[in-house]
Amino acid sequence: MSQERPPPPPLTKGEVAKEYLTAYNSICTLLWLSVFGRVVVVLPITGVESVYEAAGDFTKWTQTVAVLEILHSAFVFMSPKECSLQKEFTEHELTLHPGLVRSPLPTTILQVASRILLVWAVVNQFPAATSTSPFYSSMLIAWSATEVVRYSYFVLNLRGSVPGFMTWLRYNMFYVLYPVGITSEAVLVWKASEAAGEPWKFVGWGVLGLYVPGSYTRSLRQ
Repeated sequence: MSQERPPPPPLTKGEVAKEYLTAYNSICTLLWLSVFGRVVVVLPITGVESVYEAAGDFTKWTQTVAVLEILHSAFVFMSPKECSLQKEFTEHELTLHPGLVRSPLPTTILQVASRILLVWAVVNQFPAATSTSPFYSSMLIAWSATEVVRYSYFVLNLRGSVPGFMTWLRYNMFYVLYPVGITSEAVLVWKASEAAGEPWKFVGWGVLGLYVPGSYTRSLRQ
């Protein structure tokens, strides 16, 4: 009579957190890949006028999911003992610095908040001035291409196997996509500010004055 195998040991908090991060980053990869696909399929067929209808709502909610990343940076899911057994990784791995991931909390809040501002307070509130602009399409292409690579990299990093080409893309696409993205974002904020009228357009100008240099600094820290 064969002996029954003992049940596998329960997962530690660190292992559960790693599985959660893998699932989260995998889902985000698929969501942003869908945004990218919607834009590049619609754009050459019906033009920039149809991009918002095809991808606008989906992009808003996909970007809103990133609010979870603030929680990832803010809360510790491992005990200090478990944390001491973890390797020190360059990014998005399990440590006690001070949350589930190593991303600094202030940087994460600013980055997520700036994207939320773009999709909800700028494009969603002033669609006539922003959604049919070619800069809306270029912003979505820059965002989605960046995020597909970033989240894919995190998944592979969590699994301990990152191909060299993915590392190259992760740290070099910035030089192409950042100028496209930040220029598109700035133009859309400007258009929304002009559509809002006084005194809100002056608020928009002030946001631009802080947003552009701040966005550059945050991107370098990613």
